[in-house]
This record gives sequence, structure tokens and C-alpha cells, in this order.
Amino acid sequence: MSGPQQPPQPHDSPVNPTPAMLHAPWRLAYLESLEEKERKSGPPKPSSGSFLRDYWLDPDADRTNHVVVRTGAGMILLNAYPYASGHLLVALGEPSPRLLDYSPSQRAAFWGLVDVACDLMERTLNPQGINMGINQGRAAGAGVPQHLHAHLVPRWGGDTNFITVIGQVRIVPGSLESMWERYRQTASSLGLIDSAGGS
Repeated sequence: MSGPQQPPQPHDSPVNPTPAMLHAPWRLAYLESLEEKERKSGPPKPSSGSFLRDYWLDPDADRTNHVVVRTGAGMILLNAYPYASGHLLVALGEPSPRLLDYSPSQRAAFWGLVDVACDLMERTLNPQGINMGINQGRAAGAGVPQHLHAHLVPRWGGDTNFITVIGQVRIVPGSLESMWERYRQTASSLGLIDSAGGS
């Protein structure tokens, strides 16, 4: 007769698999550089609750915030937590939670920025496809539900593989800084930013 059965451990559950570990030693230099930037930037500033709004109100920090292009209405920036290298966000400067909260002219400006972001992505990365979409509201997956924004994710055949699907690990090979530089070069060549670096 066997003893009492041990309950399954949380890490043995298919719903809650053991977290994957991926060694990326190059990130240490990146994290240390962020710490150095944080020390030099002084005390934290009050936040609006929307990082997109905060970025909009601080054009001097466009490089730090990876804003690629800004216009009089909005901006195109790199997602700090990308699904793939070169993942862009598009947002108007004025925060609203719903697309239809914006006026027709604001919506036209928003979709115009999406067009520009798509063109930038194709010229810079030459992807085989692009996922474009909006998550409106927390229930739809919006990370910043009070500030509507669009996602553009570059795609290539085979970019979803074993390590992504089974291992639940996504590899992002390009650093945000190098990707920002690549996008900015393209934006400059298209006349979207001036030679001094301003939008």
C-alpha cells in the first residue's frame, strides 16, 4: 500500500509551467546604462498616469524615450516591451480612451501617423508582413487604456517557432537604441526630422 499522494507542484502544472531562463549577458551593459541615465536625470517628475502623455509633454527626452517621429498632433515611438524587434506604437498627444472620442480631424491625424509608421517600418526593416491593430479598453488588452494607441509589429516567416510557442520565450535580437537609430535614419531620409535631430 502506497503512502499519501503528493499534490502536484505549481511548476509541474501545464497552466503554470516552469519559467524559462535565457542568458543574455549583453543586457547588463544596457541595464547599467539605464541606471546611469536615471541618476543623471535627477528626481522623478510627476506622472500623468499615461507614459504616452508623459513622453508627449517631454520632447527633449525623445531619444531616451525612443520617440522616432513627432508631429504637431502625435508621435511614433518604439515599444519598450516589443513583441518583435522594431515594434512601433502610434499615439496622438491628446489622450482619449476610445477612438470615437477623438474628433474626425484627430482621427485623420492618427491614421495618417499609422501610414507614416507603416512606411517607416517597411523601408527600415523590409518585413515580410506587419501586424497592425488597436486594443481599445482594458478588456481588449490595452496596457494604457486611458490613451488609445496603435501597434505595428514587423513579421517574418518562421519568427514564431519552438522557443516562442512551447518555451514561452520571445527572442528580441535588436536593442532599442540601435533600432531607434535605424528608424531615425530612415525618417531623416524622408524629411520627417531635420538634420539637427528634431522632428
